Amino acid sequence: MNTPASRSILGRTFSEWFSSLPVFALLLVTLIIGTGEMVHGQLLKVGESMFGDPAAQVQYFMLRADPTRPECNPNLDIEAEVKRQSEGSPKEGGDDIDDLFGDEPTASPEILRKSIQQSQDICRMKHDLYEKVVQHLTPQVKLYRTIETSFFGLFQLGTDNRSLILLLMVAISAITTTIGFHHIGIRPGHYSKDYLLQSASQVVSSALLLYSSFRYFQILSESGVPVEHPLLHYIWMAVFAILLLINLKRVVAPVKSPHGEGDWTGAFLSIPLYAHMATVAGVYFLIRGHDAGLAIYINQLMELPSIFMNLGLFIWSGMLLKQSRIVDLFMNILRPWSLSPQMLTYIILIAAAWATAYTGASGVFVIAAGGIIYHEVRSSGGSRQFALAATAMSGSLGVVLRPCLLVVLIAALNKQVTTTGLYHWGFYVFLLTSTLFFLASQMLRTEKASIESPRIAMPAMLRQIVPTIPYLIVVAVVVWLYEALLETKLNEITAPTIMPVILLIILIYDKVTNKGKAELTPDYASHRQEGVEKSIRYATNETIGHIGALLSLMTLSLAMGGVIERSEVMGFFPKVFENHWTAMTFLVVTKVLLGMIMDPFGAVVLVSGTLAPIAYANNIDPLHFWMMVLVAFELGYLLPPVAINQLLTRQVIGEEEVNAADKEVKHLGFYRRYERWILPLAVMTVGLAVVSYAPLAVHDFPELKFIADWFPLPAQ
Repeated sequence: MNTPASRSILGRTFSEWFSSLPVFALLLVTLIIGTGEMVHGQLLKVGESMFGDPAAQVQYFMLRADPTRPECNPNLDIEAEVKRQSEGSPKEGGDDIDDLFGDEPTASPEILRKSIQQSQDICRMKHDLYEKVVQHLTPQVKLYRTIETSFFGLFQLGTDNRSLILLLMVAISAITTTIGFHHIGIRPGHYSKDYLLQSASQVVSSALLLYSSFRYFQILSESGVPVEHPLLHYIWMAVFAILLLINLKRVVAPVKSPHGEGDWTGAFLSIPLYAHMATVAGVYFLIRGHDAGLAIYINQLMELPSIFMNLGLFIWSGMLLKQSRIVDLFMNILRPWSLSPQMLTYIILIAAAWATAYTGASGVFVIAAGGIIYHEVRSSGGSRQFALAATAMSGSLGVVLRPCLLVVLIAALNKQVTTTGLYHWGFYVFLLTSTLFFLASQMLRTEKASIESPRIAMPAMLRQIVPTIPYLIVVAVVVWLYEALLETKLNEITAPTIMPVILLIILIYDKVTNKGKAELTPDYASHRQEGVEKSIRYATNETIGHIGALLSLMTLSLAMGGVIERSEVMGFFPKVFENHWTAMTFLVVTKVLLGMIMDPFGAVVLVSGTLAPIAYANNIDPLHFWMMVLVAFELGYLLPPVAINQLLTRQVIGEEEVNAADKEVKHLGFYRRYERWILPLAVMTVGLAVVSYAPLAVHDFPELKFIADWFPLPAQ
């Protein structure tokens, strides 16, 4: 069937013209905004070095615009001015208030002369500086400042419109994701009833969102105060209206699946999670008479545009990485050792943890690199179930490591903790959870471990290092150029900007140097495209679906946080418990539940204002509390019935591969049938128990005090 999305226009589908090209442009604009401040700082520095004149006390910033001649008179007759002011007549029509204090005494001629002389000196300095600036305004300066100020104008325009850029990206991605039935549900749509119920649920959610957005704008307009950024409100309403029309059409003319009708129970599980959240939050606010409540909370997305724009860049980076051969080349370094799937997975997860630390969200990392991790575990001989388990928890280990943005947010919202302390204890938590995974995977493996002899493996490994050297050089050069030319190091602030640039250059190098060569892993080659342009376009297409699905979910989780906050459900629980063991148990359960329904950034904001004070009131150390929170969130992201990281794994791996994994173990024992669920849950549950209760035990039982000496405190 020749659908609008599949029709070719100048060699591109309608969907690519409508979504891929605009989103690609928006991602590039986001990169420019991120790099703009660095570049402009260097342009100012270069301008100062080229045109600044320290001897004449002229700096480049004085030359960025034509100077204005001072209005004061540099040739004033000082004695005449002293005489004039000394003989000055009183003001006509004096102020009644001034009369209360009497006449001001006239200053002596000496004081007047000194004051006028000082003013005259300042005036001459202004005129002197004006003449110097005019002399330095050469044609070269004017050309350079035109370039510099034009760049600043473009950069400033993008910076001032971050919210608009983010909203356009979300709007295009959400519409594209809806058209393609790619929203995240407990299970994806497969049958006709699945698609019908997905559309019907989104009719309800879109109608609630549209009504709330309209009422919010109406209330703001009637307040008597000019509405800030009305264009954003128009776009929100337009997006929800389009989503409503798309889904209404599908309800009136249902999509027919070649797989059959299905059943209503399975169809209910395929309803997008964001639609569930929008419906629950929307109905709650309507019942409470707060029509604009839903729109108010989803507009919080616009309060932190940089964070969510950076998430889009990280997802794009992951999709670009999938199009290159770099992971295959690096995995070839390990393959000569013939490591067991469990050992290889452990090494992969260690590396993945450090990569996750730059994103601050495990779900983003699963989307960005989950497909690569699954493929590599399968290539090493791991079963599908084990590979799915490893993929689902691939991002769960790194959210406690430096330089995770989530930790920075916690420290910013809670003065009781610092990033130094959080990262210090986060490293120990990372050692705990990674070791638990290694032990669990080794205990549960069935095949006999056999590692290749170093005498054979080492030479082969060294040979495999050679092809990776050019890629390492590319990375090193890009990082060096940023540091040398822009004075910008790769860290948690700059990573979202630098990483896509690195991967774009790596992808270009990879496609140019390996043109026509066979793929290293043919079973994974279907994900890769030939040529630079096709690869970038394919990566952008994948990015759009993931951005639309994930940010829709994150946006509505903000609304769910609003429901929890306004319902004051926490008021039903005591603020002070019998002891800190009971308080910790309550806090652990609530954090896991929050992890099941909210994104980490919104959940941290909610916890900081509601549950953190309960922990502090019950003598739970703030650092201990927040370490527990991070691990509890990660367990929540793995826990049924939602299990967002499992759902994202299913989304990036594909429904067919997940079904194949279930089919190949359906005749085996209970653990093997549900390994992809049990293994990550067991690791994170034990990890959460240790993180939650071990510090309390060390504190309460004197015989365990020696354990505290094993963990020295960080230097402040």
